[in-house]
Amino acid sequence: MKNGIVRFAALYVFNVAVLLLIGLLSAGVSVGFHALWAAVVLTLTALFVKPLLTGAFRKAAAKSAADRTKTGEKVVQYVLVYLVELLIWVAVVWLSGVRASGFWSYALPPLFLLFGWMIYDQVDDKLRAKAGELYDAVQGRVSGKKSGPGPSASPAAPATAEAREELQDGLTPEQRRMLDELG
Repeated sequence: MKNGIVRFAALYVFNVAVLLLIGLLSAGVSVGFHALWAAVVLTLTALFVKPLLTGAFRKAAAKSAADRTKTGEKVVQYVLVYLVELLIWVAVVWLSGVRASGFWSYALPPLFLLFGWMIYDQVDDKLRAKAGELYDAVQGRVSGKKSGPGPSASPAAPATAEAREELQDGLTPEQRRMLDELG
């Protein structure tokens, strides 16, 4: 559950920024304070609807993949990604207070979303790590536990802490991270 909350929070913050940039860069798009709700819609569609749409479109495109050249296949894949982004943008406009008027207000924002999510993919690990630290700190305060060692405990070296964690479950930090990503 922690991994899901951290993933949602990190993507939500990034989506708010992307939506505000779309509002600034697109003349026919009005975002404003609606970015806060629109980011919830955008994050939920990105986490749940986007994988379903992408899978359905890829499955449909795979039926005729043998008839296309290598370049043609790449073009089809790019068009499918754009169509998924377009459908997500239409859902955001429809389900939130974001307003779009005109052809370019629907045609360009999916490209901005695509570029934004490409950037997010590059910084995702750092955002999740920071969000995970914040989650642990809040969880520790809520449950009344301290997140760090007590004042009487001597600070342990990072290698020692990792070794203790590995002894508890038998997993290396990389294996633990991979399991966390699986859900």
